[in-house]
Amino acid sequence: MSSLGKIRYFFTIIYRNGGLWKSLWKLGRFDTLKDGRNVGCDAFGNQYFENNYYFIGRSRWVEYNKSVKLEYDATQITPDWSQCWLLNHQPNLSGTTQAYYPYDTTRSRIAPWDGTSICSRR
Repeated sequence: MSSLGKIRYFFTIIYRNGGLWKSLWKLGRFDTLKDGRNVGCDAFGNQYFENNYYFIGRSRWVEYNKSVKLEYDATQITPDWSQCWLLNHQPNLSGTTQAYYPYDTTRSRIAPWDGTSICSRR
């Protein structure tokens, strides 16, 4: 692609992202500007895009719903938004009181030191 073609493609990306101000808003929110075809939308309002011109692994991306603002993470993406037989999405609950802790049925061989007992080893 020639340098003139690159400049033209740059302005095409700005145009397809909604103009200069919307492009700057997207750049600040997603750290990148991309051009691609809209593949679909899931139940949470996330928009999925695809452009096979980009490298593999970067050819598909998601733009999160505007209502989550900057509080988005990968757990807000459904595993497969086109299949209705899957379970509903569950947010990541790590670090909360509702986090999953597995139950252990075996005794541990090493007991943690509580800081008050004296070591029995000599």
